[in-house]
Amino acid sequence: MRSSGILLPIFALPGKYGIGGFTKEAYDFVDFLAPSRQKYWQILPLGPTGYGDSPYQAFSTFAGNPYFIDLDELVKAGLLTEQECIDYDATGEGGPIDYSRLYFNRFDLLRMAYERSNARQDKLFNEFVADNAFWLDDYALFMAVKKEFCGKVWTEWDKDIRIRTPEALERYRSKLWDDMDFYRFQQFWFSKQWKALKHYANEKGVEIIGDIPIYVAFDSADVWSKPELFDLDNENIPVSVAGCPPDPFAITGQLWGNPLYDWDYHKNTGYDWWIKRIGYCFDLYDVVRIDHFRGFDEFYTIPYGDPTAENGKWKKGPGIELFNTINEKLGKRKIIAEDLGFLTDSVRELVKDTGYPGMKVLQFAFDSSPLSEYLPHMLSNNSVIYSGTHDNETSRGWYKRVSTDDPRTAKYFDDYTGNEYVDTAAASMIRQAMASVCDTCIIMMQDYLNLGNEARINTPSVLGGNWTWRMEPDAISPELPDEIANLTYVYGRCL
Repeated sequence: MRSSGILLPIFALPGKYGIGGFTKEAYDFVDFLAPSRQKYWQILPLGPTGYGDSPYQAFSTFAGNPYFIDLDELVKAGLLTEQECIDYDATGEGGPIDYSRLYFNRFDLLRMAYERSNARQDKLFNEFVADNAFWLDDYALFMAVKKEFCGKVWTEWDKDIRIRTPEALERYRSKLWDDMDFYRFQQFWFSKQWKALKHYANEKGVEIIGDIPIYVAFDSADVWSKPELFDLDNENIPVSVAGCPPDPFAITGQLWGNPLYDWDYHKNTGYDWWIKRIGYCFDLYDVVRIDHFRGFDEFYTIPYGDPTAENGKWKKGPGIELFNTINEKLGKRKIIAEDLGFLTDSVRELVKDTGYPGMKVLQFAFDSSPLSEYLPHMLSNNSVIYSGTHDNETSRGWYKRVSTDDPRTAKYFDDYTGNEYVDTAAASMIRQAMASVCDTCIIMMQDYLNLGNEARINTPSVLGGNWTWRMEPDAISPELPDEIANLTYVYGRCL
């Protein structure tokens, strides 16, 4: 069935405390999606961000970002006062995210709330801790020890706790039990508020598309607590790390730095960790987009310590066996395969064999010829078409750039879509995506708002300035829901 949705990260919502979260503005956004006749709200990973603020480099693949906790709910619960929230965190409704300010202020607020909570006497808190012990205990200890070592990467901790000797684990658990409960408290409130928001969206007929990276961050609870899952040496240092080879968008490639998996180990354990990871995702989301899906067919390995991704090589991944196992253990689930980039025949075959829809980014369609596989007339039903993703320019920004840098591409876009001006480029892009044969169409919220590259979310391989854009509080006009609803109806995506 044809459907459509909107891509907007949680952090990009407006709100008075410096970053989007599970606040009234999130519920307002659902109330915008429903009359707009959108079936999906796609978000980015929800994990706790580390250095660089990227949601794709989180301290845990299971934990949630405590910045998203609605402080007003803590006020209603009597754990904070409104004045305390204003004194620590009020930064205005809009404007870019100041992660430094958040880091130095938000945890003090949450700590005050924790100390007033008497969480250990809360039945729901204790049930949450027990139900999530398979990841939460290691995460809480990891974060508490990281704080003890002034935020240092875990490979710089004292050797006994770095290699997790039983004696060290017992000593730090005893010493840091209060800090560990503080981190459990954060995850309890994150889970409680996120599930309430998701339930509200589902009740309104809106499903959540979640996003998980294929890899986890090296400085994470996952790697520290389960080094056997990864391709590490005897000192738990990566042998090689993840990334992408050079291409026209990144001439030296993309050096992500994530540790790679020991796929032989995963196979020998029946992919148990992956079953738990994917199963947990479906507790959080209705649909899961798996980032860098081609890495399951072949993955790019870069020697650890290399300054760029230029000297990497491809190795075989687990292939269809992993997804057959997921289907056997979890049943058939709604998964989107992020199959962008250079695709080989074997990658295409893997996506086909899984039956998952792949991704088609419309901005990529106009760079070559009428035979580009991303052009609407070349697409297939079992696909998800995007005007752009979090890694792309906005459609307006893209058209403005190519009009100067690559007039031939701009002219082809105009000839194909009937577009004439920069002011109408985003609308033309949206119409082409909506009209395509793809079963699902996802549009960046910035494109509906006709914003330029000042609203870009991320520029790959560029350090600084990413993940900070937020939608202004008054950005959505009263007319926009009806306009989107009409467009959705015209192209048969809400029948």
